[in-house]
Amino acid sequence: MAELTWNLEALYPGFGERFEQDLAGLEARLQALREKLEGQAPLSEALSALDAYLEALAPLSAYVYARYAQNTLDEEALKRLSEFESRLLNFQRLRPLLVRYLAEKDPSEAGAYRILVEEARLERAHQMSLPEEVLAAEMSLLARKAWAKLHQSLTSQITAPLNGEEKPISFVRNLAFHKDESVRKAAYEAELSAWEKNELPLAFALNGVKGEAALLNRKRGYPDDLEPTLHKNRITRPMLEALLTAMREALPLFRRYFDLKAKALGKPVLDWWDLFAPLGEGRRWSYEEGMRFIVEHLARFSPADAALAERAFRERWIDVLPRKGKVGGAFCMGAGGERSLILTNFEESFEAVSTLAHELGHAYHNFCLARRPPSLRKVPMTLAETASIMNETVVVEAALEVLPAEEGLLVLDGWLTGAAQVVVDIYSRFLFESWVFEARKGRELSGREFKELMVRAQDEAYGEALKSRHPYMWAVKGHYYGSDFYNYPYAFGLLFGLALYETHRQEKAGFLERYEDLLASSGQYTAKELGARFGFDLESPDFWRRGVKVIEERVEALGRRLNG
Repeated sequence: MAELTWNLEALYPGFGERFEQDLAGLEARLQALREKLEGQAPLSEALSALDAYLEALAPLSAYVYARYAQNTLDEEALKRLSEFESRLLNFQRLRPLLVRYLAEKDPSEAGAYRILVEEARLERAHQMSLPEEVLAAEMSLLARKAWAKLHQSLTSQITAPLNGEEKPISFVRNLAFHKDESVRKAAYEAELSAWEKNELPLAFALNGVKGEAALLNRKRGYPDDLEPTLHKNRITRPMLEALLTAMREALPLFRRYFDLKAKALGKPVLDWWDLFAPLGEGRRWSYEEGMRFIVEHLARFSPADAALAERAFRERWIDVLPRKGKVGGAFCMGAGGERSLILTNFEESFEAVSTLAHELGHAYHNFCLARRPPSLRKVPMTLAETASIMNETVVVEAALEVLPAEEGLLVLDGWLTGAAQVVVDIYSRFLFESWVFEARKGRELSGREFKELMVRAQDEAYGEALKSRHPYMWAVKGHYYGSDFYNYPYAFGLLFGLALYETHRQEKAGFLERYEDLLASSGQYTAKELGARFGFDLESPDFWRRGVKVIEERVEALGRRLNG
């Protein structure tokens, strides 16, 4: 039987001597970088020092955060995380100087590092004074990061009463996938009750996060709160507008899907607790069976991708099951070099297998990025989903081909459910965050107002296809607290990934080599440059409609299955 917790000892046996030695080495590398910048050393020397610091940082950062994420009740992990973040502040204090140093260089002389110089020039145009930028970095630990940590720690410990027992909120939310509507509805009601009890501190946290971001964006001279995320994500405003146009156009398609699902469930219209309800008869998928299925079918797409997945299973890069105190959801983080760490909250369903394949795609992306210097491995959110969407699509397509009809129906509906989340629900989250930023400029918002904005955004996205709403999604989603507009990049990633998958189906010869090079280069070029490699015009709605077309084909396939 596979081990169900990750092997952190492969990084460090604990917060002991080797960990402390590497921490000291990290500080030495940071000092070396400081000396290069202050001494106006040649660009090659400064970049070499930057890469050395980032290389040493990766395993330390992964270990500290993994210790915290696996058990937010672990006092030693909490203490070490706080200490580590204080140490990272030293780099954030130095970063304004790094930006100024790079901004003064000629991009044509930077070679492979050209994008770092170009982005530094953009950022320099919106930089406050050096003392102000240093103060902002120092205050982030006491403001945004503290609020985000509060959200993560608090929500990992929330429980909800269900059938006379207190259950972790992650367990309760997973019941959204249950076949019995009475179970789903009871879980939905228990979940809303739990969020209501924690509404006040979470509202304070969201006010704090967005208030700080809005203030700094104004100080830095950005025209709005969206603009800095466009720079960070290496996309243009016309590109985002093209994406949003395609998303809005797709809403009637998804409402048709919701109508099909409602009829299959024997209801005139869906409720919120029906969104993840399974269609068709499924079965339990053990973690071991899911592992084998993923490796087998990834191998038909990319032997290297499959080998990486097999290595992740064998070397225990994955923490599998939900438990109280463990961070919810799923994520993958680089742990230095080719290695990654993956956290899931696996329940025995194909949906969980698909999620695991998705996170292994991130791990494969990290594996490909290891070919580049550390400073060119930072991938914008818009491109960070490329390999994960590809992995997920490959595994789902395989399931639709080989599974019995009833289970195939379950998988097809599950895929469409996920696509609806990434297009429809993400659209609602984008609207909500846009409105929150606009309102937050003038004053703090109450929990009631957050709920009203959330429901209004869901009204715009779901329309009459959904009878009920989830007014606390702003409390559920940690992305609101840890970042800004961490929503549209998911839709970008899905439709970009589907376009790549269609290219693979049509042009198999030479595709893998170009695909793997794209992953390896995704920290080195803009989205526009990378898209051009495959002939994509990302500023045209027509490009994004190609991805929507794939979803439309799946909706039609579902209709045929349901109508016989």
